[in-house]
Amino acid sequence: MNKYSRIFSYLKNYKSKIALYFLCILLSIVFGIVSFGMLAPFFDLIFKGDSSALSKTIDNPVMESLRSMMVSQVGKMDAVGALALICVIIVISIFLKNLFLYFSFYILNPLKNKIVNRLRSELYIKILQLPVGFFTEKRKGDIISRSTNDVYEVENSLVGALEGWIRDPLTILINFAVLFYISPQLTLAILVCIPVIGFILGRISRTLKKQSNEAAIKQGESLSIMDETLNGLRVIKAFNIESLLKARFEKTNDELLAAKNKISRRRDMASPVSEFLGVLVFVGILWFGGQLVLGQRIPLAPSTFLAYLALFYNIINPVKALSTSFSNMQKGSAAIIRIEEILKTPVTVDDNLTGKQLTSFNHSIEFRNASFAYADAVILDNISFTVAKGKTVALVGSSGAGKSTLADLVPRFHDVTGGEVLIDGINIKDYSLHSVRSQMSIVTQEPILFNDTIANNIALGYQQATAEQIEEAAKIANAHEFIIKKEDGYRSNIGDRGSKLSGGERQRLTIARAVLKNPPILILDEATSSLDTESERLVQDAINNMMQNRTSIVIAHRLSTIRHADEIIVLQKGKIVERGNHEELIAQNGFYRKLVEMQEVK
Repeated sequence: MNKYSRIFSYLKNYKSKIALYFLCILLSIVFGIVSFGMLAPFFDLIFKGDSSALSKTIDNPVMESLRSMMVSQVGKMDAVGALALICVIIVISIFLKNLFLYFSFYILNPLKNKIVNRLRSELYIKILQLPVGFFTEKRKGDIISRSTNDVYEVENSLVGALEGWIRDPLTILINFAVLFYISPQLTLAILVCIPVIGFILGRISRTLKKQSNEAAIKQGESLSIMDETLNGLRVIKAFNIESLLKARFEKTNDELLAAKNKISRRRDMASPVSEFLGVLVFVGILWFGGQLVLGQRIPLAPSTFLAYLALFYNIINPVKALSTSFSNMQKGSAAIIRIEEILKTPVTVDDNLTGKQLTSFNHSIEFRNASFAYADAVILDNISFTVAKGKTVALVGSSGAGKSTLADLVPRFHDVTGGEVLIDGINIKDYSLHSVRSQMSIVTQEPILFNDTIANNIALGYQQATAEQIEEAAKIANAHEFIIKKEDGYRSNIGDRGSKLSGGERQRLTIARAVLKNPPILILDEATSSLDTESERLVQDAINNMMQNRTSIVIAHRLSTIRHADEIIVLQKGKIVERGNHEELIAQNGFYRKLVEMQEVK
């Protein structure tokens, strides 16, 4: 049951509501038993034809208490009057049974919704907390599948079975207690059959967990293919690979279908098998008990025996529901395990909640023997250099040299696995994470925008910005001119990921966003590498405006953009191989000069 511990931990906060739910279920069961208990007087009345049967002592204490209650209330009645009284009591009992059943749903359903809502919220918050490196290991579709399909599965399979976890076992136990009180011999015979039924149902449900996990994996794969298709639609059409993607998706989709069919067949078998086994036991009791009653070998009147059978049959549906719930729990356990994998993933970049507040940047950013290894691969090896306040340091090197990883250490997207990163002489880990990131802005190669208005995207890092401040930031980023040409100006919606804008326009919005935040530290990750010449010029001008009087770390693809950097760090295979300004590196006639010459030839 450890895999359900999170669900149970949520329930601890609602003990009073669970107790009230328990009481309502208990009353519902009791009134249900009362309605079935009235069958014995009814059969006596029908078989014997007059109400005097109600005045005769019944051999069973439960039935006798019901009879004496009726007699004390109405006295001697004719057959029609007695029949009417029995019908009224049955109607009232059924009404109260269903009234308390409704109250139980009224209490439990909001509770179930709260549990699922909290699980979904915790999962999303955990995704926000996890470091960037976590998402390089996982397929985006798989994470989306865990956040949607697996949570939905938990809602339906586990949380949806909550009511059954209390109601059905309680119904079975109380009914069995009454049955045992009526006839211990017959009830013991029934109890002998229960382990056999449990064994058969357990065999059916055993493989559900494994099959459900396989289906969840295939669901994640199909979502990943869908995500890749939507993101790469132009490339897919340009290279005429629709058939390739179609075949890949259909293969995964067919495997998902096969897995779901296996689950459905196995899960749907539980309910009819449990009902058949229950009826089999019912018929066995009917035959065995009938012989005992007819042979007068047990002190049980025929009418009481019929009421006994009715009470036993009342157990079959709860048993069937409980077996279905158990099957669903097996299916849902695979989903909760997949969710728990994310929720229990350690946050390797911990926020120092009691750390110092970096309220201003005063001196320098220093990399002191900084190293970073990812799994078995060493990405950065013993890096040391200093970025003084107000200076611009450029990082250059071939693809995979470790430039982006090195820049990611400053906002703590990753933490060093060796050495230190210091700001103003203090280890970056000793500051609170929020205060560190509040001192910097980042402009990436791929503009990250949201499906919202232009104004809201610019103000993303400074929510309280006025319209005038947003406009001023847009002007510095060379974005104001194209924005005012839009039909709704700054209130124009830019579509999913800024799809309604050109590449240069999207990048200038991200620069405006960085300008509005007005940080002392800038990190520019190849911000112009994917743009055409005209857009590059506009974006580069905007970057130059933004970099004035700020400390900048620039990852450069086009080396012409970093000629005026105060220092250029050349990386190769995670190590610094050259460093200096542009003229010094050209004079060294090393790796940097070769890169410059290759770009000039182009």
